[in-house]
Amino acid sequence: MYTRRRPGSSRAHRSLRAYGTLFAVAGLLVSACSAGSSTSSASPAGSVALRALPEATPSALAPYYAQRANWRDCGVAGFECGTLKAPLDYAEPAKGDIKLAVARKKATGPGKRIGSLLVNPGGPGGSAVDYLQSYAGIGYPAKVRARYDMVAVDPRGVARSAPVECLTGRRMDAYTQTDTTPDNARETSELIDAYKEFAEACGQRSGNLLRHVSTVEAARDMDLVRAALGDEKLTYVGASYGTFLGATYAGLYPERVGRLVLDGAMDPSLPARKLNRDQTAGFDTAFRSFAKDCVTESDCPLGGKGTSPEQVGKNLKAFFQQLDSDPIDAGDADGRKLGEALATTGVIAAMYDEGAWPQLREALTTAMQDKDGAGLLVLSDSYYEREADGTYANLMSANAAVNCLDLPAAFASPEEVEKGVPDFEKASPVFGRGLAWASLNCAYWPVKPTGEPHRIEAKGAAPIVVVGTVRDPATPYPWAQALATQLSSGALLTYDGDGHTAYGRGSACIDSAINEYLLEGTPPQKGKRCSAT
Repeated sequence: MYTRRRPGSSRAHRSLRAYGTLFAVAGLLVSACSAGSSTSSASPAGSVALRALPEATPSALAPYYAQRANWRDCGVAGFECGTLKAPLDYAEPAKGDIKLAVARKKATGPGKRIGSLLVNPGGPGGSAVDYLQSYAGIGYPAKVRARYDMVAVDPRGVARSAPVECLTGRRMDAYTQTDTTPDNARETSELIDAYKEFAEACGQRSGNLLRHVSTVEAARDMDLVRAALGDEKLTYVGASYGTFLGATYAGLYPERVGRLVLDGAMDPSLPARKLNRDQTAGFDTAFRSFAKDCVTESDCPLGGKGTSPEQVGKNLKAFFQQLDSDPIDAGDADGRKLGEALATTGVIAAMYDEGAWPQLREALTTAMQDKDGAGLLVLSDSYYEREADGTYANLMSANAAVNCLDLPAAFASPEEVEKGVPDFEKASPVFGRGLAWASLNCAYWPVKPTGEPHRIEAKGAAPIVVVGTVRDPATPYPWAQALATQLSSGALLTYDGDGHTAYGRGSACIDSAINEYLLEGTPPQKGKRCSAT
């Protein structure tokens, strides 16, 4: 699976949420949701706990821990950028290094500087540097930015940090348009061929890097960044997949945990198929909320007042089926039409934030009534981080690379998918079949997974705030409950609202609780629950 960020946090302030990233697949989304560990693959799923690393720094890593970033102007007002070295392979540092891109915005004052606040928007595959410069460094509460240096590092394999490269341009366009609801043997074969082509391109262009982009390795990189900043402990806000990255850090270095906020949390104890199925149900929950709201509006093309969410879903599914056989024009300069795959991605993209619902209604109306797919294509392109010139960020490449390394594939064959489709369709009648087939992509990955499902306990860590949104589409609320329970010092903060993640989404209750924790070190009271108002 691939979790995305919320609108406003993307590198271009796109109207869709982009970060928490979601899934990368041929036109849909969801590969194996990542959860890496260093435990034995022979252990039963979820029965093992991530082991903490020794507190003493190995001598082979001492030069990396002695680094300091050479800060320079970023070309973005108020921000500085630099690079740090990390070993490609922590088990054998002599094999060579990779460069990590870091950025910061110094504390603005007034008030005494507390330290550095590292941020990560999710993914895997999202650029934390872009997120910092376009949102966190200017949009986080002023009182937080006053007391902290705001810092980001692009995780290994992402954006400016040794990026994974796979398909590009027109080949990526074709991949995102591949039908993920195959109706016959020919379409199934085409989908499998698309997954294989994507995987082979990654193997050819990224080589040995693909073996070293796990979440465990990215968390170890964060400890190098912490040391380079001169901080004894890590203070961190991670959203979506960023919660798994942050929790992994806590599991590896519990004694170095400062103030950690894990917003839109993932459950690392679940296998890929269960994660993807749960996420499918999460999107169904979000869609039902959208459906109930849509039919109260005069411009809803999926039904009028009194239309049930079930019927709204049937109407949308019927539209998708029409596009499957007869794509419509989208006014695209590269000649792309809106078919079922891109339309589904566009709809799912708008599920991340209820603020995008009016845009989705308009896009569906023009597509269904005027046969103009431009609006849904814009939503889909924002999701995939496709630019107007036809280029793509490496979000989808990095997403697959991390996910497929962190967990064994959700499905190993088309036959397994077919058997699993009914369960996914039960979770979501609208999206279930497509998300089940989208979960097959890691089956053809060119390197074997190194991770497995596991608990993260982080025994001895300072209090960690885990935030869950009740109707979160991408990281269902039960995942936050599970992670807060696993963490020995976890404190669950609940947002009774819609959309993906909670901090900075309009709830004064959520924001004040997190701000107090970051500024004073006081976690919210046990069982604290906030609403949107």
